[in-house]
Amino acid sequence: MTIGARSSRLSPVVDALPPSGIRRFFDLASQMENVISLGVGEPDFVTPWHIREASLYALERGVTTYTSNRGLPELCEAITAYLENFELHYDPAQEVLVTVGGSEAIDLALRALIHPGDEVLIPGPTYVSYRPCALLAGATVVDVPTYPEDNFRLTAATLEGCVTSASKVLVLCYPNNPTGAIMTSDDLAAIAEVAIAHDLFVISDEIYAELTYGSQHASIAALPGMKERTIVVSGLSKAFAMTGWRIGYAVGPEDVIGAMLKVHQYTSLCAPSMGQMAALEALTHGKEEKDRMVASYDQRRRLIVDGFNQMGLTCHSPQGAFYAFPDIRNTGMSSQEFCEALLRETQVAVVPGDVFGATGEGFIRCSYATSIQQIEIALLRIARFVDRLW
Repeated sequence: MTIGARSSRLSPVVDALPPSGIRRFFDLASQMENVISLGVGEPDFVTPWHIREASLYALERGVTTYTSNRGLPELCEAITAYLENFELHYDPAQEVLVTVGGSEAIDLALRALIHPGDEVLIPGPTYVSYRPCALLAGATVVDVPTYPEDNFRLTAATLEGCVTSASKVLVLCYPNNPTGAIMTSDDLAAIAEVAIAHDLFVISDEIYAELTYGSQHASIAALPGMKERTIVVSGLSKAFAMTGWRIGYAVGPEDVIGAMLKVHQYTSLCAPSMGQMAALEALTHGKEEKDRMVASYDQRRRLIVDGFNQMGLTCHSPQGAFYAFPDIRNTGMSSQEFCEALLRETQVAVVPGDVFGATGEGFIRCSYATSIQQIEIALLRIARFVDRLW
């Protein structure tokens, strides 16, 4: 058969994937001057010096070769020691995998678990990569709504109503991107009951675990009966300001981690050795700087939430991550219309809530991982824009 005899040379799954809705607004903003971006989900801090220095020292010593596929043994040990803070207990030699960012860990977990046609339950609004990764793994995606009246927390009743006999995996993202919602241990206990009753496996993305305000992060894997059916995904990007280093990790049952390791060794081989050395330094000596960054985010969080509420855009107080999710429904505009007009008229870039799922419609995501000065200017511009609408 010749190439021309086929309807398309592209995979139909890949061909059907839409481009990232977040990236579209970044591209629009890049073509304009004097734009203030509240769209980037990235710390505005530079990686602390002693972490960068650890990588430089590794380079000077010639640490530039492949590491073990699983990751540096000392880093795997540091990861398990760090996770003890969240009452999570894992064997560094069998139940840990260092990945190229948390995103690779999500992809590997889905590919390791999914049989063609299995359903993946994804509560929304949520991080934009879960759906494409599930589809690329051959799954059927089931959207599970969360609602503002529940502060965007997943409820057991809603989850129960979405489960079918084909349901295989539940993807959790708490603290949540884009809403800033968290789940308490009691909230998670109710979800765990549903997962156990229906034999669901859980992929729990806990990349924002350190970014909580007023409460300690709770992991569903720490609950009775859940460690054996949960992969916890995390990384260094958010809490330690290390997005570009691309160091993530997954912990979970030995058989699933082993299956993920198979895919990882054929596709990525290993995470960057210099990045792994930096991650080791961050996990063992980075708490002080991490705490300072979290305290700064908390100050910005209160500023941006108060600003939105004062201008008439109701905004619940996010309890985790570094995103505010104000309600713009009273403007009469859709999320896309609001964001496009805001960018065009005021040079402030935010992200439409609907790119994170259908229940994000009527909201916008605003990152407060930027300076207080930039947030204050952005709030003034948004307030003037909103005033003109009413």
